[in-house]
Amino acid sequence: MTEVNPTASLKGKTLFITGASRGIGLAIAKRAAADGANIVIVAKTTDLNPKLPGTIYSAAKEVEAAGGRALALAVDIRDDDAVFAAVAKAAATFGGIDILVNNASAISLTNTEATPMKRFDLMNGVNARGTYLCTMACLPELKKSAAAGRNPQVLTMSPPLSMQTHWFQNHTAYSMAKYGMSMCTLGHAGEFKKYGIGVNSLWPRTAIATAAMQMIPGVDVALCRKPEILSDAAWLILTGSNANTGNFYIDDTVLAAHGITDLEKYSVTPGTKHFIPDFFVD
Repeated sequence: MTEVNPTASLKGKTLFITGASRGIGLAIAKRAAADGANIVIVAKTTDLNPKLPGTIYSAAKEVEAAGGRALALAVDIRDDDAVFAAVAKAAATFGGIDILVNNASAISLTNTEATPMKRFDLMNGVNARGTYLCTMACLPELKKSAAAGRNPQVLTMSPPLSMQTHWFQNHTAYSMAKYGMSMCTLGHAGEFKKYGIGVNSLWPRTAIATAAMQMIPGVDVALCRKPEILSDAAWLILTGSNANTGNFYIDDTVLAAHGITDLEKYSVTPGTKHFIPDFFVD
């Protein structure tokens, strides 16, 4: 067990976080902002949606209220030019990029007959291709961060690779898209090791109460955990050494490795003993 380093901090670091207007991405942003980090909020939502709370602008206000500096950028990560422009704007504003968090994701838990190609393309375009594109676009800045000794890292919100039929059979397209993100972690960890850039994935053991989860029929959000369990786990990873690379972390094991075993504060419903398990964790 490793105790939490009392001097660990993301102060002054610049994080480029996709899908940061709400949910897990926003929670990670606010946790880093509490240290005094610079947060680049990369998401599509600019106008309020009654079904999806939060915009890039409301997220920026929350980041600043938490103690960080924010740059809100309206970006569809399927758009090559928009992503490269966002990276350039972020680097010009904050002097570089130290951490990329690939959080943006699209979900549709549908079988083949119920998944038209437009939805297949959306999930694979955002999840697998978007992760690859954002990593490619940020790589020059991450290499500069490495040269400056600033502990650069890529953290992708994707599951451990488990090539079991039961993780595919009910939603092949979604599983392919999420595993595409994890394959980026596997490949880029090896590819970028020579540059001194750590590349890892993080995934929850239980379902997380997000706006997307609330839109899935039959899911009882009362039996989920809060996004903060992932933001605290992400903070522990990102304040650690970039020599730790190629890992597929699970949130509660990261916390336990640092002596944090009482997870009650992360429960949506206090006292919950049996949570909805997330996908892809054997």
